[in-house]
Amino acid sequence: MSTLREHAEVEFLEEIQALQKIDKESRPTNWELSPQAVVDYLMGKKLANGFIVTPKYIGDRRLMEIAVATLTTDRALLLYGIPGTGKSWVSEHIAAAISGDSKLLIQGTSGTSEESIRYGWNYAKLLAEGPSEDALVSTPLMAAMKTGKIARIEELTRISADVQDNLITILSEKLLPIPEINTEVQAQKGFNVIATANNKDKGVNDLSSALKRRFNTVILPTPKTAEEEINIVTTRVAKMAKSLELPVALPTLQDIQRIVSIFRELRMGVTEDGRIKIKSPSSTMSTAEAISVVNSGLSLSAYFGDGKLNSHDIASSLIGAIVKDPIQDKVIWEDYLDTVVKPREGWKDIYRACKEVSL
Repeated sequence: MSTLREHAEVEFLEEIQALQKIDKESRPTNWELSPQAVVDYLMGKKLANGFIVTPKYIGDRRLMEIAVATLTTDRALLLYGIPGTGKSWVSEHIAAAISGDSKLLIQGTSGTSEESIRYGWNYAKLLAEGPSEDALVSTPLMAAMKTGKIARIEELTRISADVQDNLITILSEKLLPIPEINTEVQAQKGFNVIATANNKDKGVNDLSSALKRRFNTVILPTPKTAEEEINIVTTRVAKMAKSLELPVALPTLQDIQRIVSIFRELRMGVTEDGRIKIKSPSSTMSTAEAISVVNSGLSLSAYFGDGKLNSHDIASSLIGAIVKDPIQDKVIWEDYLDTVVKPREGWKDIYRACKEVSL
């Protein structure tokens, strides 16, 4: 059986090992690679022997240097930004490159409890034997502390404030008290935390000032240029199509350029030439959504079309990504189609397809 999605340390093991062989820089305790090599893994590099390390993050190298450097200090790392800027992707790959293990993950939700952060109990043993180390159930955070690895916390601001504050002692004192059995877990060298949070999520729980001081925040921006965003979408779509084994031809550069243009214009509220102002919809219009649109179109084409991505496949996915509010967003989308897409040369097919789907 083949897994749907490999962990980063498995999928990119060859690249990590290739960097390890040539990595002559000093490594912090329990790090698989030096900080310089971790950044090379993230940004991509052609090695002296011709081996190519593929880029995992396409953007400002300095941001990755700041993120990795943070993890060598006593501060944790908070990756912050709008949804779809690659925070989880970057978090996973940093953990894979540093610890060789990206699986020490806590998924933050409104229902995340204190036990998910600190530790839990095997209640059968607890009732039979009372509190003991054998009755303890380790969390990913506790496991990371014991082994000197990187723990990941996704969507930190989705977790309630009182549960968030369990991190304060762990991040400041580097220990986890277990008062029930009068002991504690002390973090081994190499331990740190990467958390992600977005600024557009409804029901966000702001971090307390005490917790904020334990994090160094790196804001991951949307791609600066259309070329950069096209490169990201093209790379991720090709990789996901291969993973999903879609029996379909990959989209042309023109297809991706048009989708990226639509997303960037609606996101920025103005056309690329700066001539027409546009209202932005309530949806995030992120790069991740653009990738999803292409993948959904490829799936439609593969199983319900002729195996070649066409404007009708794209239109169905586009509208689902853009029109989240059936009243407000639909008006904005219809206006964009009529004022921007319709008169644009070479876009008649996508205009007609979107109009047909909108009916």
